[in-house]
Amino acid sequence: AILVLALLIALARGTTVPVLFPVRVLATVYADIFRAIPTILLVLLLGFGVPALNSDAIPADPVIWGTVALVLSYAAYVSEVFRAGIESVHPSQRAAARSIGLTTWQTSRFVVLPQAVRRVVPPLLNDFISLQKDTALVSVIGPIEALRQAQIDSSLSFNFTPYVVAAVLFIVLTVPMTRLADWLALRATRQRGQGGR
Repeated sequence: AILVLALLIALARGTTVPVLFPVRVLATVYADIFRAIPTILLVLLLGFGVPALNSDAIPADPVIWGTVALVLSYAAYVSEVFRAGIESVHPSQRAAARSIGLTTWQTSRFVVLPQAVRRVVPPLLNDFISLQKDTALVSVIGPIEALRQAQIDSSLSFNFTPYVVAAVLFIVLTVPMTRLADWLALRATRQRGQGGR
C-alpha cells in the first residue's frame, strides 16, 4: 500500500498537465503535512482519536489504525524518494521517447519509471528498514509486538534480557536488509558507470 500510494503521490506532484494542477497541489499538501507530523503523533491521533468517534461504521481495532498511520506517514516519505528518482532521469530520455512518437503517458510508463524505480531501490530499502523499526511505535496504542512484549516481560521479572532479545530480533531482521541495500546501491553505481548494462 505504501509503494502504490507513494508512487501515485510522486506522479501527481510531477504532473505538468494544467487540468491536473489541483491534484498536484493536493499531492504536495499531503506530502508536506504527513512529513511534518511525527509518526508517533499520527499513531496516537489515529489509534485513539478515530475509535473515540464511537461509530459502528468505523473499526476500533488499534492494529488497523496503527497500520493506517504508518502507511500515511511512510507514503509521504517514500513519495519523495520516487519523485527524486523520476527527476533524476535525464530530460534527453524524455525527448528521445517523444521523438519516436511516444505519448507523455507512454514515455512515463516505458522510459522514465523503469529507470527511476531501478535508481530508488536502495533508498526504498532504507525507508523500509526504518518502517520495520517504527512498527514498535504502534505498541503505544495497544498491539503487542516485540518491543512491547519485552517491556511487559521485563516489568514482571525485573530482568532486562527481554530487551536484549528484542534488540537481537531487530538486528537479525535489519542488518541483512541494510547489507542488501548497500549492495544494490553499489551495483547500481557500477552499472551507471559502465553504461547501464
